[in-house]
Amino acid sequence: MSERESWHKEIDLFLVAMGYFTRIPMPKWVEVDADKLNKASRYFGLVGLLVGLLSAIVFWLTQNWLPAGVSVLLAMVTGVLLTGGFHEDGLADTFDGFGGGWTAEDKLRIMKDSRLGSYGALALMLVLMLKWQLLVELALYDPVVAGSAMIVAHTVSRVVAASIIFTEKYVRDDETSKSKPLSQHQGINELFILVASGVLVLLFLKGLAALSLLLVMIGLRRLFVVIFRRQIGGYTGDTLGAAQQISEIVCYFVLLVVGSIL
Repeated sequence: MSERESWHKEIDLFLVAMGYFTRIPMPKWVEVDADKLNKASRYFGLVGLLVGLLSAIVFWLTQNWLPAGVSVLLAMVTGVLLTGGFHEDGLADTFDGFGGGWTAEDKLRIMKDSRLGSYGALALMLVLMLKWQLLVELALYDPVVAGSAMIVAHTVSRVVAASIIFTEKYVRDDETSKSKPLSQHQGINELFILVASGVLVLLFLKGLAALSLLLVMIGLRRLFVVIFRRQIGGYTGDTLGAAQQISEIVCYFVLLVVGSIL
């Protein structure tokens, strides 16, 4: 394979990842199959970087004329519009399933239901409120820090969530799932590139912030694995969405506690 063909393949995989996780239209020449979707998991972190960057730009452009709370809300709306609320939907379904089911089968059945239950509604409301409040506090501290936190959190949270694919078992039958097929296998190359994208973002932080965030994310990933194994024996697309949302919130917590990140 020539260098040009190699670059074309990587661009193709990134576009597959972007098309899966966002509402940004893919070029018509991009073809999606199970193999490409599995390999595209290497770029899930970079998709987060793109979403975080666009959200941060909206915040930075509006915070000079609007109150911090309004600018943060507009940035959050940008993220939701870009992804179609994909991860938020997974968060709600996961809490509905884990909270309302007694057996793994019950939990998976509830998570397939398109209706929103009380557990999911409460989780979604509390997470969005917490995200807004944390970002407002960061914005009042320093607008540059708040925008940078969006970029970091969107990237790192997707790295954490997607890395779960490497070690855990996919437990959803796609033929009965209400969502589109998910990457079910992850090779060592995909994991390496995925983790590298997260590490690259951390390099832009100060040493204490980067180290704190790295250690917390490693511990949080382990916690997700333990909970998912205990609840349903593996992961689904919904649980990965929940992992992304919770990881994003924890990123904001860590960066707020540590202080200046630039």
